[in-house]
Amino acid sequence: MRISIDPQLCIGAGQCALAAPRVFTQDDDGYGTLLPGHDPDDPMAREGARSCPVHAITVTDS
Repeated sequence: MRISIDPQLCIGAGQCALAAPRVFTQDDDGYGTLLPGHDPDDPMAREGARSCPVHAITVTDS
């Protein structure tokens, strides 16, 4: 899978990090970001994307 976060859309709600803490985290400013070394095939990545209230996360199959 390929995971991307649109920084222009992210509002820092943190729902992605709550739903998929092995994939997402928040940066120093509170915005969503991918954890270094995350498993791009973690099944919770899609749940993290679905939980984003502004749909800033895209998960696509490779």
